[in-house]
Amino acid sequence: MIGIVATLKVQDGKGPELEAVFAELAPLVRANEPGNVLYQLTKSRTDPNTYKVLELYKDQEAVAAHGGSAHFKEHSPKMGAVLAGRPDIELLDGVG
Repeated sequence: MIGIVATLKVQDGKGPELEAVFAELAPLVRANEPGNVLYQLTKSRTDPNTYKVLELYKDQEAVAAHGGSAHFKEHSPKMGAVLAGRPDIELLDGVG
């Protein structure tokens, strides 16, 4: 298993826009990526402009399929338009 935690900082007041884009993207990931186990947007309890996408994939091929998917490529610019900088991506290896 490969985990990814993507920290997204949004521009002030743009949180609802990010949530709307993710609400479109997440069902497409779940329906079209058999190697995806988890794809969940979460929001910080202490900073309303900080979100984290929790992702879990079966293997590296599934991670690559996600990044290369048409639905991810279509929605990425929409997400990028509301971000206050580049996402911070942390890759994790499953244990056990």
